[in-house]
Amino acid sequence: MPAGKFEGIYKDLASKVTDGKYERGTFLPSENQLKEIYGCSRNTIRRALSLLASQGYVQAIHGKGVQVIYQPVKQAHFIVGGIESFTESAKRNRLHTKTKVIKFTDLTVDEHTAGRTGFQVGDEVWYIQRIRMIDQKPVILDINVFLKSETPGLTEDIASHSIYEYLENDLHMQITTSKRRITAERATEMDTELLDLKDYDFIAAVTSQTYNSRGIMFEWTQSRHRPDYFEFFDTASRKTAAEINI
Repeated sequence: MPAGKFEGIYKDLASKVTDGKYERGTFLPSENQLKEIYGCSRNTIRRALSLLASQGYVQAIHGKGVQVIYQPVKQAHFIVGGIESFTESAKRNRLHTKTKVIKFTDLTVDEHTAGRTGFQVGDEVWYIQRIRMIDQKPVILDINVFLKSETPGLTEDIASHSIYEYLENDLHMQITTSKRRITAERATEMDTELLDLKDYDFIAAVTSQTYNSRGIMFEWTQSRHRPDYFEFFDTASRKTAAEINI
């Protein structure tokens, strides 16, 4: 099986769900039909469907098939359990977005930055600050640190669009794992100014360390969200007694 094949199928099916080709309450084509459509093995299809289910797009119904349960929402939902870029989330929620790069530079990691991010002292990194806008409203302040050795050729222009698209499509990186921590933090002066917080004095901060398929942490990011515009959700399933050995 080609590396990452199921991920491409997942993205294509997710796009068709969010675009309305497969509407809520309808069923996806059968596994055999999907095998023919995508020219791959049953195992590859099952991995893609499993990922769709874990992200809340579909649910397997015994004896019937895989049913679409996705429903568009007015606000932008960010998935806690998955690895989804801002651009992908905006597309999933059918929102008009813009990214404004306010800082793009390179630096050498010192002890303070190493302690904060998990990179090693002496690592060469890109340091980026971006404002994410939805319907012309500033809603996220992204502070990104990318390991230069794993993200060569990164530019301010790429950062103003989608860094993940560049990493996956141009550098052929497989992004596999992200460790995240979500906290409520007192807003800084920069938060208040750049995110137009008005009467709010706090933000929701999502801090992540993200790894590629080679086990290398290539990104540390803190996304500082306006509290009135976002909610985070995960899709969970309860294990059976047999699965948890009861």
